[in-house]
Formats: sequence, structure tokens, C-alpha cells
Amino acid sequence: MADVNVLLLRTAGTNCDLELARAFELCGAKVERIHINRILADTSILQKFQILGFPGGFSYGDDIASGKILANQIIHHLKAPLTEYIAAGKLVIGICNGFQVLVKCGLLPGPIPQLAADDTHPTTLTYNLSGRFEDRWVELATYSKLCKWIPAGQRVRFPVAHGEGRFAVRNEAVLAALQGNDQVVLRYVDAAGQPTQTFPANPNGSVDAIAGICDITGQILGLMPHPERIIDTHTAPDWTRNTAAGPDGLLMFQTAVKYVQEHLLTVAV
Repeated sequence: MADVNVLLLRTAGTNCDLELARAFELCGAKVERIHINRILADTSILQKFQILGFPGGFSYGDDIASGKILANQIIHHLKAPLTEYIAAGKLVIGICNGFQVLVKCGLLPGPIPQLAADDTHPTTLTYNLSGRFEDRWVELATYSKLCKWIPAGQRVRFPVAHGEGRFAVRNEAVLAALQGNDQVVLRYVDAAGQPTQTFPANPNGSVDAIAGICDITGQILGLMPHPERIIDTHTAPDWTRNTAAGPDGLLMFQTAVKYVQEHLLTVAV
């Protein structure tokens, strides 16, 4: 079978690209880490890849706001080629700072049928309600049957590490649209598996306990927690006591690679 090719876009301040590369490689994909300046110089590079990843970190030092400068580069220089990339059915993921970039450039939540076509920023990611950087493990549940990245009905545990991770919406109509369109992929849950607004199970105060969303195609996923940091059993905080605890993060990357193998590798890339 042909290779699943993954492009990880990096720039100044990106620092989670090696972990993300290893996550995809463990699932059999071939990964290239490419600086955004190369893509800006030659957007045809995108054509080789079926998966595009925006890793975590602090792109451009998070000046102005987290992910804002990289998002502006995408808006002004890469909007057309990325629109073509998505139209071809390919996958995109943004984790932590990558999620912030996808939201602030308008790829997430993307076009929403209930809103005007030019309404590209009905959501944002802003400062944690705790007023500080949160670095902790969280419990999550998956909800979307639309998302191509992870099946609904899963319980997973990922770490978070962010200062601006609170998902916020302009108004209740936007939230209702995301819910109605099945775009809410992950929520922070309590020990009973119920979505929660209570700190620290919800580490940032996100509305509706939202930890990750997708676009209406299900191809683009953004999430604040870090699945790439739990791809080995021994990185779980209780791995010596809980022998049943597996690397929860691998499921996401396995699902994406399998999707590409089954749906994209039979067509020209």
C-alpha cells in the first residue's frame, strides 16, 4: 500500500513537532517537518501530503495572542491552497497552539450553515478562568460521529498544558449550531464521565466543557489536550500501578492513518 504522508508545519516557537511526528510514525505514516517559509515559497509542496498537522508550542512567542501571528500568515498567504487541500478530502489537525491557530485563521469551526458565509470567527480560545497556565491530566469523552479523527463513545485521558485554552463562543446560537452540526468532538468530563464546568476537571472553563471541535466535513480537528504525549504506556502518570492503562493518544493517530488508507490512497494525491 502507498505511504500515508504527513506534513507537520512548524515555525519559530513550535516545540511539540517531534512528539507529534513520532505519534504518526508509530502508526505507519511517513512524516516531514517543514518550516512555513518553505510552504510560503512553494505551496505545491502541500500536494504530496494527505494529513497536515499544526503542532503545539508557542508559535512566534504567542505575541499579540496565542497562535495569532501564524494564523494571520495563513489568512493572507495560504487560504486558497488550504481550501483546495481540504476540498480534496484531506485531513488537518491542530493541537494546543495548533488549535489556537486553526480557530484564529478561521479553518475552525469553518463555514457553519446556520451563520453567514463570511462569518469566520464565531469562536475563540482565550485565557483560562484560573488565571494561570494549567499543566495537568484531564479526562475526556468523545461525542462526534462526524469527525474523521476519533470515534464517538470513547473515554480517554490526555495531558493539557496551556494558558489560553478556554473555548468561547460569540453567543448561544453559535454553540447551538456546533452542537446541532455534531462538531463538538471532545469534552472535559468528571470521574463519572459527565461533562463538567468544575475546575480542575475542566482546566480552563471552556463553554459546554468543550476540549475539541471539528469542521462540518469532519476532516479538520482542533483540540487543546495533547494526545501525542500519551503514545507510550509508561508516560501515563499511574503506569506502574495501573497495568491496564494503555497509550490513549494512539487511537487518534491510528484512526486518521486508517482513514487515509481507506479513502484517499486510491485517488491521486
